[in-house]
Amino acid sequence: MLKPEIRYARNGEIALGYCVVGNGHTDLAYLSPFNNLDVMWENPLYAAFLRSLAAFARVIIIDRRGTGVSDRYSPDDLPPLEDLVDDLAAVLDAVGSDRAVLFGFSDAGALCGMFASTRPDRVAGLVLHATAARGTQAPDYPWQWSEEEWRDYLSEVRNGWGTREYAKETLGLFNPSLAGDAQMERWWERYQRLSASPSAIYAQERVFREMDIRRLLPAISVPSLVLHRAGDQIEPVGAGRYIADQIAGAEFVELDGADHFPWAGDQEALVAEIKRFTEQVEREHEDAFDRVLATVLFTDVVDSTARSAEMGDRRWREVRSQHDNLIRAQLARYRGREVDTAGDGFFAVFDGPARAARCGSRIAASMAQLGLEVRVGLHTGEVRYEGDAVTGIAVAIGARIGSLAEPGEVLASSTVKDLVVGSELTFVDRGAHALKGVPDDWRVFAVAG
Repeated sequence: MLKPEIRYARNGEIALGYCVVGNGHTDLAYLSPFNNLDVMWENPLYAAFLRSLAAFARVIIIDRRGTGVSDRYSPDDLPPLEDLVDDLAAVLDAVGSDRAVLFGFSDAGALCGMFASTRPDRVAGLVLHATAARGTQAPDYPWQWSEEEWRDYLSEVRNGWGTREYAKETLGLFNPSLAGDAQMERWWERYQRLSASPSAIYAQERVFREMDIRRLLPAISVPSLVLHRAGDQIEPVGAGRYIADQIAGAEFVELDGADHFPWAGDQEALVAEIKRFTEQVEREHEDAFDRVLATVLFTDVVDSTARSAEMGDRRWREVRSQHDNLIRAQLARYRGREVDTAGDGFFAVFDGPARAARCGSRIAASMAQLGLEVRVGLHTGEVRYEGDAVTGIAVAIGARIGSLAEPGEVLASSTVKDLVVGSELTFVDRGAHALKGVPDDWRVFAVAG
């Protein structure tokens, strides 16, 4: 196989490098945490891995934003997960792929999972390899590094990334089967430097440390295959079992070996599982996916009855009309879809939580010019589309959170906060609350700034 031509897709002003190999019936989009479309072919193991995938699929290999030949970002301006989802959609559009199997490795699996949950109509299947649902260890999530381990790792990344010494130290950690291989160490050193700068990879890893997609997993309704090697020291195998347990109907396959990267170690067994899965997906009947992950937004005018009495009917109608126009303008700006306008408030849905949070903040701020205050509530969860209606427990949770907000405040669930890591949004903890008609206590956060 000749080295394929590198092309570019665009998401707004961001250029995204990709290449396509193979011509199988199934589209298979492959993403890794960091990559370089030029240098990957210099590794015979990596090249063999891609050739094996291309034997049964049209493989779309992508350098995610900030890495490889794609546009880089400032370490102080990392994109939230939903922007990376838009990047993936832009590449799939560029290659004419209506539906693809998404193959996400390590933390790129979180990106693929969010795409599958928010845009299931474009996903034929989901393959996750060596992926974790949370970045940092917690009492209810032991399959991850502790804060102390993260501090040590990040310090080493910041000071050593792309150097000969760091390459020798880390190749065997990530891929034990390659430990001591001098030729591979030289490639690994070069691959690091050309995949991401030290500051960029440091910032990207810090974002992953804070990420938590556990509440996203039950909303994934596409066929899913979770692969994990038994001895992986970077992401323990328990992380893979957890993800498979949380995705309805997901298949979990534990593979022998300890190599973290899919092209290292016994790649034949891993590729065979992906081939079997994609062929199975291709044979199965395509279901209509009406369950998706969405962020719901609720607004409510504070003391609307008293304000209408103060203003009188005519003036109140004018103010309400301006109120509605301002909200609809912000919904259009942030890609929100209006669902209902019951009472004095709006109900809207978004495909990205950061966009919803920014929209909520803009709405709250814009009401001041009308002499009004609004409460805004946000929650991200699984919803069901029934014609023009949007239903599900996530809708009830969003409405209940909105009712807890103070005048002028935008209040969000912890799920929203966990999914916007990497954005400039900041949050203030407002404690745990019981929501009427909703099980368990829910921790809520005010969107600040």
